[in-house]
Amino acid sequence: MTEMTMTESDEERRRRLRGRNLAMLAVLMGLVALFYVITLVRMGGN
Repeated sequence: MTEMTMTESDEERRRRLRGRNLAMLAVLMGLVALFYVITLVRMGGN
């Protein structure tokens, strides 16, 4: 029974960590897109 509880908590921790990693990926991709758009607007203004 202890092994089952440990496995469930490990699985829960991995699931939370994966969700956090995906959120961080989304934030980084958003920043990259934002910088790209800002660069295009600034270069196109000249």
